[in-house]
Amino acid sequence: METVKGPAEGRMLLTNVSWETYEHLLGDYLDRSVPHFTYDRGLLEIMSPLPEHEQINRAISRFVDVFAEEINLDVANLGSTTFKREDLERGFEPDTCFYIRNEASVRGKTKLDLAVDPPPDLVIEIDITNPSIDRFPLYAKFGVPEIWRHDGRRMSIFGLREGEYAEVVESAVLPPLSGSVLSRFVEESRSLGSVAWMRGVRGWARGHAGRFG
Repeated sequence: METVKGPAEGRMLLTNVSWETYEHLLGDYLDRSVPHFTYDRGLLEIMSPLPEHEQINRAISRFVDVFAEEINLDVANLGSTTFKREDLERGFEPDTCFYIRNEASVRGKTKLDLAVDPPPDLVIEIDITNPSIDRFPLYAKFGVPEIWRHDGRRMSIFGLREGEYAEVVESAVLPPLSGSVLSRFVEESRSLGSVAWMRGVRGWARGHAGRFG
């Protein structure tokens, strides 16, 4: 067992964990938003976010919700929903995730089965401390098209290409959003009041809505 502690996240890595134990843990924490569990063929990472982590996560989540509203786009914000497949022996709980292109496919569903349902179109990860499990190969196995990762300083966007993720300048699922634009708004969320910040997001979205699609 290894414990990694940082200013924004507490992480614990357990080895030789059976799928049954992972399922039991998920059941025990079914009605709680924390901690987050990542499972990869016997490895189990337990992550507990602290305020800095959640402040960044909430800012990005609000940005996407507001941007989508301003461009008249239906999205489904599923937060840190648990996604798992026993046949792959893998499972994850993102910081936040969205269905965008596949929003209609999951609308109204209270349970998702990734053996038949599509994965989220967008996963947001806040990794201020180094994760114990490299989640990119795990996400690739599930077929997640795009990841936004914030390391506490900047946002990077990664698109899935031939089974691997490569950093890209602009989002494919929500153009014209870029890593630099998202980084700027996250930074502004730390200094501006919430009302002023939201007005800035809406103003930017309205000015760029014509580029979507």
